[in-house]
Amino acid sequence: MRFILLHHRITAVQRTGSEKRWKQSEEMNRIEGQIEERGYWGSKAEFLLAIAGNVVGLGNVWRFPYLCYRNGGGAFLIPYLVFVVTCGVPLFLLETAMGQYTQEGAITCWRHLCPLAEGIGYAGQLILLYNCMYTIILAWALFYLIFSFSSKLPWASCDNSWNTGNNLQNTVNKHCMKNLNRTILIHSTPAATEFWERRVLSLSGGIEEIGQINWEILLCLIAMWIICYFCIWKGVKSTGKVVYFTATFPYVMLLALLIRGLTLDGALKGVVFYLYPEPARLSDPQVWMEAGTQIFFSYSLCFGTLISLGSYNQYNNNCYRDCFWLCLLNSATSLVAGFAVFSVLGFMANAQGVSIEEVAESGPGLAFIAYPQAVAMMPLPQLWAVCFFIMIILLGLDTQFVGTETIITSVMDMFPMVLRRSGHREIFVLLFCLTCFFGQLIMITEVREVGGMYVFQLFDNYACNGACILFLSVFESLAMGWIFGAEKFFDVIEDMTKSRPNYIFMLCWKYLTPLVSLVSFVYSVVETKPLTFNRWYVYPDWAHALGWLLALSSILLVP
Repeated sequence: MRFILLHHRITAVQRTGSEKRWKQSEEMNRIEGQIEERGYWGSKAEFLLAIAGNVVGLGNVWRFPYLCYRNGGGAFLIPYLVFVVTCGVPLFLLETAMGQYTQEGAITCWRHLCPLAEGIGYAGQLILLYNCMYTIILAWALFYLIFSFSSKLPWASCDNSWNTGNNLQNTVNKHCMKNLNRTILIHSTPAATEFWERRVLSLSGGIEEIGQINWEILLCLIAMWIICYFCIWKGVKSTGKVVYFTATFPYVMLLALLIRGLTLDGALKGVVFYLYPEPARLSDPQVWMEAGTQIFFSYSLCFGTLISLGSYNQYNNNCYRDCFWLCLLNSATSLVAGFAVFSVLGFMANAQGVSIEEVAESGPGLAFIAYPQAVAMMPLPQLWAVCFFIMIILLGLDTQFVGTETIITSVMDMFPMVLRRSGHREIFVLLFCLTCFFGQLIMITEVREVGGMYVFQLFDNYACNGACILFLSVFESLAMGWIFGAEKFFDVIEDMTKSRPNYIFMLCWKYLTPLVSLVSFVYSVVETKPLTFNRWYVYPDWAHALGWLLALSSILLVP
């Protein structure tokens, strides 16, 4: 133990000496070439809000409640908590402390801690780059928000030009009628579904059909990227101020929606359906797999985001204590969001006289079909639609610009002499945002001629899937637990926070986390099913091949 502490002190002295040399060199370069300082968070609150805004995102609202009801209700909380203890909290602390100790981004931090594992940093940043496509979700939400100010919500009736049965004066309690293939076979499609598929997406027949740009969604996408740019263009100086609003205001909206939802007829039915425990489901491996995947995405693990945000902390910040509070906030928000969502779905099911299974959705289906349809049935529908889509935009926005900031930080730390010169950061951020924007144009093509939504789902299912994150988790925990050394990292955390972590963290980093992640990864690969859209469209073989290439593009960076 004395040897370890002595070694750590020597390492700290060497690090301090290198820091002094770097600061002296940086000072000289600042004079000659106007090199800017890396900077720190303006306050502890800025760091906490930035982390909270990043980890509390769309997945808490539109994915966790659905997974909970589909996988055993209250019983789902058991595998969820198992993954929180074995993977979520240990990796959350590990990554935050890595960034705080090295004061480097998600790639260069590995050069200081374990150069052999630098590929983990590159892989995480590539997956995060793929995740930038989620800005399109914000564009859709902005499009809905604009229409929410209409005197009559356009998804509340079927008398619009995009409806297939626009000669019928139907309400959301009825259905838009569609005659298929000029036969007597009639299908009914909810008005909210037609607004989503025909007005917003203009869905085509498949991914093969690429056509014109949907200019309305294009304008919304431009607006969201402009907002994202000005949130991060000055680094933590601008990001730290923006999160005071983007990380807190969604909670105001969520609270308002929760109170309104619980006062609706049928709300109790929805809440019971959401949490009614089915212990028998615990024997299904898929339930455990989905709980683990939810933890990794909800906690933003292995993307490098926590490393980059932690790197802007002062060296003596108590990241050990922060870890517990932020993880608790994340999981509590997911649970509360479920009450807000399913109380409204219970109301809608009660009003339509159908079971909740018929109205419960996950992902975009919840945000852009089920919930808007339910809102349209409430008194003052415009008010609740505005609240809901403002919440969706802010939840996604802070996750988006923090993720973008993570990539910017990682690249700037790789080339500090070039990108930290006065004005160079702003130009680099602008070029990056423009590149991501042009890369997303394929996703906003019109359905009649373009398969934009199909491309979005292809990226979502392959490039950003849970298997890639689980793979990174295995090697990240092994690299820090065994190569760098869990005991040594315990000393690092103790030196920074003046408190020694619980021994359970060492067990997780060395044994439990890599084992659980490896088993989950293998199961997810074995159980992979062909990708479909809306339960009827099956992607062609070349699309699956492209998807696997996207998945391998990040995984192969590790070795």
